[in-house]
Amino acid sequence: MTRVRLDLNISLDGFATTTDQTPENPFGDDWGRLTAAYVATRTFRRRVLHDESGSGTTGVDDAYAARYFEGVGAEIMGAGMFGLHLHGDDPQWRGWWEDEPPFEVPVFVLTHRERPPIEMANGTVFHFVQGPAAAVLERAIDAAGGADVRIGGGARTAREFLREGLVDDLHVGISPVILGDGIRLWDDLRGWERDYEATSEAAPDGVMHLTFRRRPRD
Repeated sequence: MTRVRLDLNISLDGFATTTDQTPENPFGDDWGRLTAAYVATRTFRRRVLHDESGSGTTGVDDAYAARYFEGVGAEIMGAGMFGLHLHGDDPQWRGWWEDEPPFEVPVFVLTHRERPPIEMANGTVFHFVQGPAAAVLERAIDAAGGADVRIGGGARTAREFLREGLVDDLHVGISPVILGDGIRLWDDLRGWERDYEATSEAAPDGVMHLTFRRRPRD
């Protein structure tokens, strides 16, 4: 049965975004601090950077990084994660990932602008869609063919799906950094956790992996 999954890196004070971006540094230095443990893993280096040397960290962080990709048949992401906030006027923009994005499944990008689909060589197809979260999720579930659907981010998209009760499994990697500003994942979600079972696992580098899994409905 298809499950809807969400994975995010958040700070110790709950922020899922950073605020130190510049035109010259569109991600900002704080983004590197927030995602350092994930980016250092062997899975990230192989799947995203196409590094087949075997370099990268293993252990707890890498185990969660590997699960990020396992069993996923479709992805949903916001326009900002695809890069349309910076490149929306560029019809040639194909995302941050060059010719081989790490997804390898249909990806539904939430946007208010119509764009033709982009088909990549490794099976990734970016579909640019409009509409409420539930309707987009129905399309993604159909495309997933029985596999899971992952909500990839960013923070606004994640919060929308959480508020509407559409997420079955939430994993947050809580990095031991304090950002002080940005979009806080948990705002306006008081009591959200009541329908979920929570487990946690700490990595030696201080990252706490907190997982919420929806309890079976009666």
